[in-house]
Amino acid sequence: MPPAIAPFLVGLVVAPIAKRLVKPVVRGVIKTSVEIALDVKRAAQEAGEGVHDLAAEVAAEMFTDKHAEEEAAAPRPAAGKAVGKGRQAATATA
Repeated sequence: MPPAIAPFLVGLVVAPIAKRLVKPVVRGVIKTSVEIALDVKRAAQEAGEGVHDLAAEVAAEMFTDKHAEEEAAAPRPAAGKAVGKGRQAATATA
């Protein structure tokens, strides 16, 4: 028997056995990889939502602070005086 025939015959016997053993392992590796990818995608989405919520809170806080500062700086009408005094005087003379 020539030396090339022996490895060929071994390959004919070993290949089907290896296929039966390797296929479930490869399938498990692929399944795990897909699960990990989906978990990473979900975690990234949750992190993005958290950043979006944080940005909305900061924007609302800045708006509230700015509005409070503007209100504090605005002159307030004196107690007992009507806000629409100019309009009342115009209607009284008419």
